[in-house]
Amino acid sequence: MPRILLPLLIVLSLSAGAAEAPPLSLVGEPVQGGLLFASTEPAVRVELDGRPLRVSENGVFLIGFARDQTAPVTVTIIGEDGASLSRTIEIRSREYAIQRVDGLPGSRVSPPPEVSQRIQQEAARIRAARNHDDERADFESGFIWPLQGRITGVYGSQRILNGEPRQPHYGVDVAAPSGTEVVAPADAVVTLVEPDMYFSGGTLLMDHGHGLSSTFIHLSRILVQPGQKVSQGQVVAEVGATGRASGPHLDWRMNLFETRLDPALVVGPMPEQD
Repeated sequence: MPRILLPLLIVLSLSAGAAEAPPLSLVGEPVQGGLLFASTEPAVRVELDGRPLRVSENGVFLIGFARDQTAPVTVTIIGEDGASLSRTIEIRSREYAIQRVDGLPGSRVSPPPEVSQRIQQEAARIRAARNHDDERADFESGFIWPLQGRITGVYGSQRILNGEPRQPHYGVDVAAPSGTEVVAPADAVVTLVEPDMYFSGGTLLMDHGHGLSSTFIHLSRILVQPGQKVSQGQVVAEVGATGRASGPHLDWRMNLFETRLDPALVVGPMPEQD
């Protein structure tokens, strides 16, 4: 199994009753925004609700849950001899912080119409980078915090501005002075480097394999290039306040393809600060 640091560990070793049925082990939290690191025997087929999943040569695969996902999912392992094992996973709900702010000028709530095309084009580049389906399983290196400091924003929280619900916050924010070094949380390949996006400013996206990616935004400086391989702990960027940011901080987001995950559930608690 991958060496993953998690706030909670749930390990399920299942038997289908038949000796030849493949085993299934799940590590992680079956909760909204959570990610399960699953393992079975090599050279088997895995399906999630009938959809095939990529399985590494070691039998490792990933299952992610969206912020508002409530319906259970069923994972099925099918061995080379046709024997199968199915497991239905119930997803635990979470409560998210909601903040209401009224009386703001319209320019603070919605971007001006003349930048809408730019925003759409930038969003398309990010989606394309997140849709890489590489057979690499770099996530097996485990995850560390890319920056240590005070957490100022959490996954799933949402603002309602002038009565209009905004997009939920899909990352974890760590406050730090501009220029503070940021490291790769796990082994990866760089898939996107953009120094000046409208919302996210300096934007860096790294692919950990199997569709699992990390995105760093609001960066002041990016120190790597697209296609570059990076190792866990390698300095890749510097903290900034670029884009639509109220102050210098790192906003770290994780995706399994289009499913937005909570990085804090993957990496575990922030180490205590001196």
